[in-house]
Amino acid sequence: MATPAQILANSQNAQKSAGAKTAAGKQASSQNRTTHGLASSLHNHATMYFLEDENIENWKALFDRIVAEYKPQTETEVILVRRMAQHEWLRARALRLQSSCFPEPEEEMHMMATEHFALYLRYQTTHDRAFYKALNELQKLREQRRKEQIGFESQKRDEAAAIRAEKTLNLRIQEFQIKKLRFERSQQPQQTTSAPVPQAEQSPGDQKMAA
Repeated sequence: MATPAQILANSQNAQKSAGAKTAAGKQASSQNRTTHGLASSLHNHATMYFLEDENIENWKALFDRIVAEYKPQTETEVILVRRMAQHEWLRARALRLQSSCFPEPEEEMHMMATEHFALYLRYQTTHDRAFYKALNELQKLREQRRKEQIGFESQKRDEAAAIRAEKTLNLRIQEFQIKKLRFERSQQPQQTTSAPVPQAEQSPGDQKMAA
């Protein structure tokens, strides 16, 4: 348990390190986030903030690999895939910055180094989660489009089946009507008429004999 003297000393030390008080100190403090570039507000769909020791070609290679793996098909998918690449890049940056806090194993762990390490660790976790969030959104988007495509194809199949069924029904109706007509004609009585036999012309001699 801390003694009253230790509590008082800690309080005085805290007041001394409560933050920047001069204009120059405040300006430097406001630029802290740009020294590590891990804040998401520094990056968007079109631009990336790079540190001096980072190679933009490595970023392009990472982006190309992720694009080749997930093959975005729409503008929204392109944005999500780029977001995944950004968060993976920043996660790796946060991990690299953690190791820079204590370059020498025997170096004493100062309070400032510990605070920076904790900050970088938080950013590492943040970007790691953000990566999987973007991946989850990408998968949901593709699953939704897949279901819509299945529904569209099913609808087209149903429409084609309905057209085939209607054509089959029409053919059966036509066949039935033809059979019915043939049957009705077969049941009609056949009308037979005897034509009068023409008489042969008689010669004048035959007419006298008959008289």
